[in-house]
Amino acid sequence: MMYPTKLTGVLSLFLFLSFTAPAQKNKILVFCKTAGYHHQSIAEGKLAIIKLGAGNKFGVDTSSDATVFTKDNLKKYKAVVFLNTTGNVLDDAQQAAFEQYIRSGGGFVGVHAATDTEYDWPWYGRLVGAYFKSHPATQEATLDVIDDKHTSTKHLPKRWTRKDEWYNYKWMSDSVHVTMTIDESTYTGNRMGTTHPMSWYHAFEGGRAFYTELGHTNESFTTDTLYLQHLLGGIQYAMKK
Repeated sequence: MMYPTKLTGVLSLFLFLSFTAPAQKNKILVFCKTAGYHHQSIAEGKLAIIKLGAGNKFGVDTSSDATVFTKDNLKKYKAVVFLNTTGNVLDDAQQAAFEQYIRSGGGFVGVHAATDTEYDWPWYGRLVGAYFKSHPATQEATLDVIDDKHTSTKHLPKRWTRKDEWYNYKWMSDSVHVTMTIDESTYTGNRMGTTHPMSWYHAFEGGRAFYTELGHTNESFTTDTLYLQHLLGGIQYAMKK
């Protein structure tokens, strides 16, 4: 079948653009492999971050396949999000590639169970900033914003009451900048004392790292607009946007 000259030209232009368009410069990787507990909210979390990207001019790739952690592949991303990862999710070579990525200026975002990950990899513990110990039943509690200047918290009320699963930590870094704590008098099952961090950030070995404890529930990613803006702010910090 012969196409009219004009249509042939349009098709040729379409094919040219399809194969020559440059890769998106602002892109993040959402990594959600679990070797322990698997959060049901991961599926909603991936969709929510894809929507955040679409609305804020950055691309989003998602994967639970650890083989994406290579030196060359990680170069494509401004930040890597560990979305409710659990257990040992990277082998030695993949860990080395990720360390190099951060030291080359890459960004990291840990969501909720990211602190329940890689207990035998001390470098990762220092990156994420804490290791999970325990949690009570999911319940409502009140958070205190102690740094309202950071991009992840500047939109939040000083006292923020919401429902989630609240972690206690067995170890915490003293090198992170805490932006939000939880008022232990507002819920049961607290184990940390007068200061109980819930979100923080820090510069780390050439890169940037942000962590939020929030994000256990499906509702965090589907209806909680304050939380989604909090997560977006953390991603933007890690991306250096």
